[in-house]
Order: sequence, then structure tokens, then C-alpha cells
Amino acid sequence: MAVAVAGVLLAAGAVTYSAVAGDDGSGVRPPAADSADAGFARDMAVHHQQAVEMSYVVRDRTTDADVRRLAYDIAQTQANQRGMLLGWLDLWGLPKVSSKPPMTWMGMGRMPAGEDGALMPGMATDTEMRKLGSLNGRQAEVFYLQLMTAHHKGGIHMAEGCAARCTVGAEKRLAQGMVDAQQSEIDLMTGMLEERGAAPRP
Repeated sequence: MAVAVAGVLLAAGAVTYSAVAGDDGSGVRPPAADSADAGFARDMAVHHQQAVEMSYVVRDRTTDADVRRLAYDIAQTQANQRGMLLGWLDLWGLPKVSSKPPMTWMGMGRMPAGEDGALMPGMATDTEMRKLGSLNGRQAEVFYLQLMTAHHKGGIHMAEGCAARCTVGAEKRLAQGMVDAQQSEIDLMTGMLEERGAAPRP
């Protein structure tokens, strides 16, 4: 995976293997296991995985072309970003899991544990995921758009934390790109909810 991710990044011209790994001869060391860079990579990989799962669920529960297109785009984008984040952890020689609570790198490790599987801000609960899988048509569309809007808001909060705290330039740029893209998608989903006579959940 690490080699594949590095190859994608090189092909895109975004960042070199050595710059991300921290072994480019500049004396810059890879991030530490308890750094914001590592914490964000681990936590956002988990956060993204749920978004991918939600998106594939709703694609099987509706025939609406706009929702299916949005869900596909979110799934593909976040799966690719998740691969980058996990690949960087490989390049840095760091574990993909931590014994510390989620969000510790943001100073939020002491926040109450998420209920019913919602480990981080914006994440859907296990009950909500089961409900999404039980709905069809417009009900599934509305519930997905509400869940994903909340999910994006939590993701933006985390990405803003990395943009402010992370030290690896490529990761900071990725985080800021997440902020911009997910805010744009929130605006889009708000409009889609209005078209369906609904609104984001408070």
C-alpha cells in the first residue's frame, strides 16, 4: 500500500516520497506517534471509512441519480484520501491504531466516549447506520443527507485541527482541501434536503 500511495502522489505531482516520509536529507524526521500528523491520519482514516460505508449503503437504497452520484463521489474521494493517510503512516513507520482515545492529538482525548459506536464528532451511531440500511427511496435519501451533513461538519472540525497543528506540508494541504471540499458538499446537501422538504439535523 505504501508504495502504491507514494506512486499516486508522485504521479499527481503533489508531493515526493521522501518529503512525506521525512527522509529527504533535509534533517526533518518523520512525525512522532503522538503527533498531530499521526493522530489526524489515524482518526480521519476511521472517520472516512464510515462515510464510504454510508455512501455505498444509500446507493443500494435509492434510484435517485443525484443522490447516487453524490454518494459515489464521496465514497471515491474519501476512500482515496483514506488510502493516502494510511500510506503515510506506513511511510512514517507508525502504527495505524493508538491506545489513546480518539482526538487526543486535538486536546480532546478526555471528551466523553462516543455513544453507540460514534467514536468522533459527526460520526453516525451504530443504530443510525442500521436505520439507514432499512430505509428506501426518499426516506433513505433524506436520512443519508442528514447523516452525511453532520459527518462532514465533524470532519471539517478535525481537518481544521490538522491544518493548524500538523507539520507535514502535504498533510496540511490535504486537510485544508478537505475543509474546502466538504463545506461545498454541505452547501449542496442542504439544497438537496430543501428539495425534499427536509433540513439538516440540529
